[in-house]
Amino acid sequence: MTENSSQHIPGLKQKKVFKIIVLGDSGVGKTCLTFRFCEGQFLDKSEATIGVDFRERNVRINNEEIKLQLWDTAGQERFRKSMVQHYYRNVHAVVIVYDVTKPETFHSIASWMQEVESHGLMTAPRVLVGNKCDCGTPVSRLATTYAQRLADKYGMPLFETSALLESECNTVESIFMTLAHKLYSKQPLRVISIEGEQGPGVVTLPRQKSRLTPTNDCLCS
Repeated sequence: MTENSSQHIPGLKQKKVFKIIVLGDSGVGKTCLTFRFCEGQFLDKSEATIGVDFRERNVRINNEEIKLQLWDTAGQERFRKSMVQHYYRNVHAVVIVYDVTKPETFHSIASWMQEVESHGLMTAPRVLVGNKCDCGTPVSRLATTYAQRLADKYGMPLFETSALLESECNTVESIFMTLAHKLYSKQPLRVISIEGEQGPGVVTLPRQKSRLTPTNDCLCS
């Protein structure tokens, strides 16, 4: 289905669906950030992601409901090789996360950006996030000026936050809503969904409607 061939089908509603991938080294708090945004709380018993962790949340922009799909990949290379191509397919936006108390995770941003560039995503909305601001001391944390310099180099806004602290909920919200507003304004393909979806990628039609083959939420090519 292309943008020009998208048609209204009686009984269905149309919804924008955006795929946002979250990149960064293992242990920087990618899963906790997505959990905080989607569930509104901290993930107390977080384990290392193996493969891909998937969450989604509906948000409203300009009185229109859109769906954000957050894909959190394992930061460890041995878990990523088998699914990299699938992970980067049909991506709309990118979040790159580092741990403000671990300089090595900050230095890895260059290699993550190379991967982003290799998959043709340098024009997609991107943000840089320094996580775990609740840890360490002001002296032991990476200086904001260094992070801002790198964010400016790659043309990304910088957020510093903590997925743990309740007081940082608004900052975590701002990270993903900033991307949501940028994506909404670009008016990408609309995708069809209906009431009574059984889960991501599953469409159930009423019996009296014509038969359609179930498709993924995102029909972008």
